[in-house]
Amino acid sequence: MRGHGKVAVFGAGSWGTAFSIVLADAGNDVTIWARREEVAEAINGRRENTDYLPGIELPPQVSATHDVEKAAHDADLVVLATPSQTLRANLVDWASYLEPDAVLVSLMKGVELGTLERMSQVIGEVTGAGPERIAVVSGPNLAKEIARREPAASVVACAEEDVARALQARVHSPAFRPYTSPDVLGCELGGAYKNVVALSVGMAVGLGFGDNTTASVITRGLAETARLATALGANPLTLMGLAGLGDLVATCSSPLSRNRTFGEKLGQGMTTADIIAATRQVAEGAKSCSSLLALAERTGVDAPIAHHVDAVVAGRMTAQEMMDSFIARDTKAEIY
Repeated sequence: MRGHGKVAVFGAGSWGTAFSIVLADAGNDVTIWARREEVAEAINGRRENTDYLPGIELPPQVSATHDVEKAAHDADLVVLATPSQTLRANLVDWASYLEPDAVLVSLMKGVELGTLERMSQVIGEVTGAGPERIAVVSGPNLAKEIARREPAASVVACAEEDVARALQARVHSPAFRPYTSPDVLGCELGGAYKNVVALSVGMAVGLGFGDNTTASVITRGLAETARLATALGANPLTLMGLAGLGDLVATCSSPLSRNRTFGEKLGQGMTTADIIAATRQVAEGAKSCSSLLALAERTGVDAPIAHHVDAVVAGRMTAQEMMDSFIARDTKAEIY
């Protein structure tokens, strides 16, 4: 991977576009692949992603295209920023266009339904890339704040330390401070699980509960995440850092969080179908809660938050019943 060069960003949503700004500010030339041609035309013509980040001017180093081959050509760094459940199908179409030595970076925070694979595993399986060419970026990354260049930090994780350091240099901008980690598994699970916890926090807010309740849910959510991650081999300290606690706090606390907002609407009595119909958006946690629950069950880890959130999202339980069930659960001799 070169010191600076061309980056392809596959996904023109809010986070893919915001991260393109980071990449451009760090000195890279960025080409965004957009699924819809009109989004690419708006980025090139208006210097703005009017659908996902209206009002934010994009740097001149950022361009967009609907042509996969054009986006991928000569890019030594490929950033993947699609919804997690569509990654596999998209990558099957894109893989043959990617440069054979390109480093592939996941911005996605989910676990694939059915296979229960993390996004890095899906990337490796579809493209044949080894762990030394696959990295993830995770942390408190609310897209609008990143796009406004508000100071933020994040974690760049790769099994190969030299690649993590090279990627760190490629994404270090005046407003974005990346740290490195070899713990890809821990970073990915922290990023996926926090969406589920944010749904439960949103439900508590939607029910009208205050800070004691939300703090309790956040803390128990962190404990649940750490139990699963460490059982699968992650470093528990990863969950105490930016990719764990940092991401969890941002997603659970901010009204900009799609998952928290989705949870609030569930707490107010709306169904999953109602919310999707009204907003045309699906929170990642609403998709990943069932796969994370299945992963926990397969691993033999107690996951009450994932269990209850999955039940509410699927319509088997109301948000109030979920909160009542949390309190009624048998107590256990746990230290966290």
